[in-house]
Amino acid sequence: MKPIGKVLCATGIIAGLLAFFWKDPFNPESLSGARVLLTGASAGIGEQMAYHYARFGAEIVLTARREAVLQKVMEKCLTLGAKKIFYIPADMSSPSEPEKVVQFAVQKLGGLDYLVLNHIGVTRFEMWSGDVAYTRWLMQVNFFSYVALATAALPTLEKNKGSLVVVSSLTDSVFYSSKQDGGWLAALFSGRPALCCTILHFLGTLLFTPHVPRSPFLVPVPHSQAHLSCISDTALRPSCRIKAFWLWPA
Repeated sequence: MKPIGKVLCATGIIAGLLAFFWKDPFNPESLSGARVLLTGASAGIGEQMAYHYARFGAEIVLTARREAVLQKVMEKCLTLGAKKIFYIPADMSSPSEPEKVVQFAVQKLGGLDYLVLNHIGVTRFEMWSGDVAYTRWLMQVNFFSYVALATAALPTLEKNKGSLVVVSSLTDSVFYSSKQDGGWLAALFSGRPALCCTILHFLGTLLFTPHVPRSPFLVPVPHSQAHLSCISDTALRPSCRIKAFWLWPA
């Protein structure tokens, strides 16, 4: 056998052994009974994450602005296997809503193991127009409500050695957004010894891809795989982690 043939043969054998023995450390059963508060749960990433948590038998509180849509998501979660599920409509542009949502979740579930912050106020793709009222609204939804939710949930998350999860998008880094990349929240809370702070940085989510040029350097992944990776990576409890996906519409 020629040297190149030996190399290819050895490479194939090694690849086969790795594929056979490699095991994903994520255990779906670890989420059975986990208590989850998920924001922005009426559509998109949040909706799909809700369905995954339900399949794993989690206890879930969903929140978003649209009550009718939340009810439909809740009903589907029940059919998928959620042990408990509740919803509370809330508008995060109201300063009083974050604390109310956390109190509702803790009351219904008896505590929290995961706080998943996924909601967002849409950024205008345009030059500054001097609209201070819009900027104030955007800061409340994308910044202050995140701080308020995390602060309100901190006692129960620390008690249960829980996880704080921030889902952010490419626009947080490329375009102006008060949400930035979630790093500020990690800086605020990742130093807590009993709290896992995870940032899941989605590149090119469906809401924003019409405004983002395609890149040959980023490989698309199936949406279902990305949503599941959100769940599994967080369940593995990294101390503070950034997970990137490149999501283009099918």
